[in-house]
Amino acid sequence: MLQRQDSPDLLFNRRVAKRLIIIMGKSCKVVVCGLAAVGKTAVLEQLLYANHIAGSEPMETLEDIYIGSIETDRGTREQVRFYDTRGLRDGLEFPRHYYSFADGFVLVYSIDSKESFKRMEALKKDIDRYRDKKEVTIVVLGNKLDMQEQRSVDSEVAQHWAKTEKVRLWEVSVADRRTLIEPFVHLASKMTQPQSKSSFPLSRNKNKGSSSVDS
Repeated sequence: MLQRQDSPDLLFNRRVAKRLIIIMGKSCKVVVCGLAAVGKTAVLEQLLYANHIAGSEPMETLEDIYIGSIETDRGTREQVRFYDTRGLRDGLEFPRHYYSFADGFVLVYSIDSKESFKRMEALKKDIDRYRDKKEVTIVVLGNKLDMQEQRSVDSEVAQHWAKTEKVRLWEVSVADRRTLIEPFVHLASKMTQPQSKSSFPLSRNKNKGSSSVDS
């Protein structure tokens, strides 16, 4: 079963966070962010629970944590803790403390909103400002692929931007869970890629009691 914790104070309570790490074992920390109403929570719900209901009304997220086990392209399973952040609105800055601890970022925009794409670009610049590019893995999701008739973000323009920024970008639809698998397998694989010149063997613990995403 997937373990989900809805605690607004979790990120600010280091002792609680430390206990969680001990209980759950080592895991990668991924921050999911973007403009409000682009479908960040729906992406995680569909990826990990496979329970998205088409046409359901979006609910504002304050701060949620999802924990899941994702199979990498090496065939190993890695535990990932996703921080589902509050959707950004006009005048609302992204909290800086997220930049300090994340191993990876999922930047989400909606293909029917140029504003959401611009906000995603700004988030990418902020990440580059606060973190070294070699320290974190970034993937970008253009959500709502099923709304082609309302598209306002050109696919080629978005991919050109991603190539320039040296990040991977996928256009996805929560309505089709299959479109979500590859981006997150790539994310987990990159974050846990073994260092070829390391003199210390990498140990991997088998995780039980978490949701699984197979490649």
